[in-house]
Amino acid sequence: MNFKASEIATIIKKEIEQYQSKLDVAEVGKVLEVGDGVARIYGLGKAQAGEMLEFTESGAMGVVLNLEENSIGSVVLGGYLDVKEGEEVRATGRLMSVPVGK
Repeated sequence: MNFKASEIATIIKKEIEQYQSKLDVAEVGKVLEVGDGVARIYGLGKAQAGEMLEFTESGAMGVVLNLEENSIGSVVLGGYLDVKEGEEVRATGRLMSVPVGK
């Protein structure tokens, strides 16, 4: 099998054009403790006050309330009893918002 350089170049160009990156970058933390609807989370150093959080295993959402040096405090919205210690938490990058008007 003999391939011409132009054929190889065409095949490589086509592969490069069709390439799709499957890399998903997210800021992730872990629940240190949870009680009475408040979770203390480690590892979300870039979180903002009022930012929405996603608790990945329980599916609950949360809102960042306080920012401490080594952790953050979040109110868990919804079923906080399903949120467990060690659960992964992802920052969404969205601030909490409430729709108004009609």
